[in-house]
Amino acid sequence: MSNPESFIDEVTEEVRRDKLFALMKKYGWIGIVLVLLIVGGAAWNEWQKAQRQAASEAFGDAVLTALDNDDPAARLKALAGIGATGDRAAVLNLLLAGDPVTDKAGALAALDKVAADATLSNAYRDLAVLRRVLIAGKDMPVADRRSALEAIAVPGRPYRPLALEQLALLQVEDGDAPGAIKALTELAQLQEASQATRARVGQLIVALGGEPPA
Repeated sequence: MSNPESFIDEVTEEVRRDKLFALMKKYGWIGIVLVLLIVGGAAWNEWQKAQRQAASEAFGDAVLTALDNDDPAARLKALAGIGATGDRAAVLNLLLAGDPVTDKAGALAALDKVAADATLSNAYRDLAVLRRVLIAGKDMPVADRRSALEAIAVPGRPYRPLALEQLALLQVEDGDAPGAIKALTELAQLQEASQATRARVGQLIVALGGEPPA
């Protein structure tokens, strides 16, 4: 019985091999395509990474070259000539707003672009709003400044302490020193307020005739 069983096993194994080879001939191209896709995808990712790095380096070089201009007008013109999109455009517009003395209208327009771009994170947009309020100053009605600051002074926003500080200063501008002292005292006790902010707030409270928190 052993010989017939051995023969049957050999035939069965041969049939299996034939089936395997047939399957490989029929579907083997799928494996080859998968390998090519994996290799091609990795190469594409590396190429994209290199392109992004090169673009970032070119942008940084262009910005540094523009900032090297000693003449403010020439510096702004060079910055305005740099092409950028997304986060780079936000950085560029914030830089364009860095010299409001030379071009206040241009600085405000650049900040408006950042604040209005819904694709950007709050870190960029809120900074633009805060900077705009500071640059506009009394040229911007108190009600408009308060409304803009209140929108970025809610819990969880990146520049909340700075916005709350400016809101307190608006109370001073309105002649409400007691209200400003109360707001500044609450600000000094906020966990997210930095040491620099607490020190500045303490000085403001003293200047307004109040007692800074211990």
